[in-house]
Amino acid sequence: MLRGLDDLDEKVLACLTRDARATYAQVGDEVGLSAPAVKRRVDRLLDEGVIKGFTAVIDPYAMQWTTEAYVQVSCRGNILPEALKEAWEPIPEVVSAATITGTADAILRVRARDVRHLEQALERIRSAGPVDHSESIIVLSQLIDRGHP
Repeated sequence: MLRGLDDLDEKVLACLTRDARATYAQVGDEVGLSAPAVKRRVDRLLDEGVIKGFTAVIDPYAMQWTTEAYVQVSCRGNILPEALKEAWEPIPEVVSAATITGTADAILRVRARDVRHLEQALERIRSAGPVDHSESIIVLSQLIDRGHP
C-alpha cells in the first residue's frame, strides 16, 4: 500500500536519481541514516512502485547519436496507448514517446547518428504501428534538457 513520502524518502530518491549506483552507506551518509535503514527504505519504495527500476543512462554523443528529432504521429482509427508503446518500445532510437492532445496522436523524441539513420528509424516507426502520417522536426540545438543528468 502506497503511503506518502516523507522528507527522508525524498532525500534518498534524490541521491539515487543523481547516482543509482551509490551504496546504501553513501546514501546514508548524505541523508543521515544508517546503511540498513536506507536499504529498508529503498526496498519499501521498490515494493510500493515508487522506484520502478534502475537503469544506465547512455550519453547519446558517446554513441554518436547526435541527430535529434521530435516526431508527431497521427494514427489510423482508434488505438490504445499500450499498443503504441508495444509498437515503438523495441525501436532503440525512440528515446521517449507520449500521447498528446491536438491533431497528432503521439509525439516521439528520436535520436540517430545522422539524417540517414533518422530516416531509417522513421521508417521502422511508421511500419511498427497503424501510422497514417507523421511530421518530423529536427532539433538544431538543445537549450534545456532536465530529463537527464
